[in-house]
Amino acid sequence: MKELMNRALDLARLRGAHYADVRIVHNRTENISVREGVVESLNFSETEGFGVRVLFGGAWGFASSRDLSPAEVDRTTAQAIEIARASALVSGEAVDLGPAVTSQGVYATPFRVDPFSVSLEDKLALLMAADREMGKVSGVRTWRSNLSLEREHKVFANTEGAFTEQTITETGGGIQATAVGNGEVQTRTYPNSFARDQVTGGWEELVKWDLPGNGERVASEAVALLTADACPSNLTTTLILGGPQLALQVHESCGHPTELDRVYGTEAAYAGTSFLTTEKLGTFQYGSPVVNLTADSVRPLGLGTFGWDDEGVPAQSTPLVKDGLFVGYLMSRETASRLGRTSNACMRASGWNRIPIIRMVNVSLEPGTWTFDDLIADTDYGIYMDLNRSWSIDDKRYNFQFGTEMGYEIKNGKLGRMLRNCTYTGITPEFWNSCDAVCNADTWRIWGTPNCGKGQPGQVAHTGHGTAPARFRNIKVGVLK
Repeated sequence: MKELMNRALDLARLRGAHYADVRIVHNRTENISVREGVVESLNFSETEGFGVRVLFGGAWGFASSRDLSPAEVDRTTAQAIEIARASALVSGEAVDLGPAVTSQGVYATPFRVDPFSVSLEDKLALLMAADREMGKVSGVRTWRSNLSLEREHKVFANTEGAFTEQTITETGGGIQATAVGNGEVQTRTYPNSFARDQVTGGWEELVKWDLPGNGERVASEAVALLTADACPSNLTTTLILGGPQLALQVHESCGHPTELDRVYGTEAAYAGTSFLTTEKLGTFQYGSPVVNLTADSVRPLGLGTFGWDDEGVPAQSTPLVKDGLFVGYLMSRETASRLGRTSNACMRASGWNRIPIIRMVNVSLEPGTWTFDDLIADTDYGIYMDLNRSWSIDDKRYNFQFGTEMGYEIKNGKLGRMLRNCTYTGITPEFWNSCDAVCNADTWRIWGTPNCGKGQPGQVAHTGHGTAPARFRNIKVGVLK
């Protein structure tokens, strides 16, 4: 493998590349789902190949192949050079990568039980057990459970002397129940929105979620939502968001706008741009003083946790928002250089046949000081919402509306009646400046978002978001548009 990589790098140099890197990636996935007592799907897949990225004449070229032969390495590298040569004919600012990256080492996701070593019989037994518990509930129309496993082995080398090898293991799954009646369709999921949470860890993490033990509760809540009171309409009130919902809020209104390629406009065609333009860096009050946001690739279990990004930059932790002040972006080597900074390891590709682009790592709202019970007790009136049902946000990540699976009225410091079809809306900086309380580390955890789309051709990234419940004042709820 190292010989093939050196062959690509040597040829790139010989053909006049100023810089080159190569990744060889082997990916293995397992996806299993059960629906109403029947195995709905069993999907096992593997893919392997390599990608070569070169910098020639101040422009990028990229090519890839699944054929790991010397002749194909030569052909693919030459193709990357030709693409860069053609790109260099278009006038534009020359790429500056900043300081050289010379990383060396080996990294592997830590776990106790390898999820790929667990028998298919045991995996199906767990899903069937959860399925039976959901099926016990009268009034539930349909229900399903699922598992998702992934392992990526990746070797990276560049012409600056870097050589890294890492193996990332992910374990995920969840349950979902849907009830129909009274002109309503209501769905409840666990442990995360869209019936799936995912972490970089082993089988032991999935066992902790106790899918069977939550099956009856989830199905019962779906049925109860059919007759629950509707969320009050066009009301401005106090809003408390649960951890999973806040994770998606962070993803959409904090993670995406801090991607520096969006700010510079290189993702405008597909993903949109960002309201966080560079003159705001270090001066813009993004949120209240209790809002602290961090981008890291080092915390255990996060889907953005690894040893090095796909430019060989070591995993690290950097602030994005400090005491409410906007202080940092998600960056690549190239975009960081334009700001006079160095990359914070945010370049990732979804596979060997995709060029790395800036992606979220673990973008997290740091814990505060409140217990959840005290936060509720301190709220005279408001609504508690959790688990995402729908979302909409503009292409600059400024105006948004979210809907949640469920809500509860808060009255006189206590959780009261269940509410259905809950929605809330806001403007990103106004919303985060309205945050006056964040719960403490006891209720903080990293949630997985394994379905973040970006790029042309499209790439699906796996990102993590650490959150605890938080309170927001004067938020408009019950708006449907």
